[in-house]
Amino acid sequence: MARQFTRGRRVLEYLDQHPRLLAFVERVRTLLPGDPGYGDPLSVSGSRTSNVLGQQLANLANRKPSALREFGLGALQVWQAYASSQPNAVGTADVSLVFTDLGKFSDWTLKVGDDAALALLREVSAEVEPMIGIHGGRLVKRLGDGLMAVFAEPGGALEFMIGARDAVDALASNGSRPRMRCGAHLGKPSKLGGDYFGADVNIAARVAAAAAPGEVLVSSSMYEQLDLDRHELRKRLWFRAKGVPAEVRVYTVMADD
Repeated sequence: MARQFTRGRRVLEYLDQHPRLLAFVERVRTLLPGDPGYGDPLSVSGSRTSNVLGQQLANLANRKPSALREFGLGALQVWQAYASSQPNAVGTADVSLVFTDLGKFSDWTLKVGDDAALALLREVSAEVEPMIGIHGGRLVKRLGDGLMAVFAEPGGALEFMIGARDAVDALASNGSRPRMRCGAHLGKPSKLGGDYFGADVNIAARVAAAAAPGEVLVSSSMYEQLDLDRHELRKRLWFRAKGVPAEVRVYTVMADD
């Protein structure tokens, strides 16, 4: 029995790495819907279930050639293509790209130490991240003391940023803790796996970097799509950032009375 099991395993290993079978599977993947390169580190980044499965398959057999791995990645490739084609899936049209971080966080950490910094990050995460889903968005990734999120509706992105900023302001009410700053841009970024890339992502990040602690900024493309009955926005007199087209302007959200 043990010999039969060993022989069967060797046969499977042989077939799994057979050059002709590998070539056939790789050819099939080029004909399937979706990204035929699915399985590289960029395409499987993120914490969604399909991405985690992709990460595990990509590491199968210590990255040796594997028909089994290619079959699995092919199935996930089709699933990703199907999910991205759904009408309600973020990434099929314009999306609002949001970046947040804590102003002057690094300087503050040097003063208070890592334990206090970690405690603040945990408090901020508990307050802020649930708001993303409430306002119709999705967390793309955490970025140290900040995050990136996408929203199907500009209004939801704006409400999230204001709510997140106000929640962190409450945590920093004694003036001794960093305040959140936020920036958003409306565009059509390239989607790869669970992440987004391209010029629009860079613009959103530059807009956020231009915000002062406690400030919420939006680009002109997002401003034009907002219902301004609930909040007052005022145009920034000056905004220039490397890599951002000159026609892009930014607006700051005025504090409610």
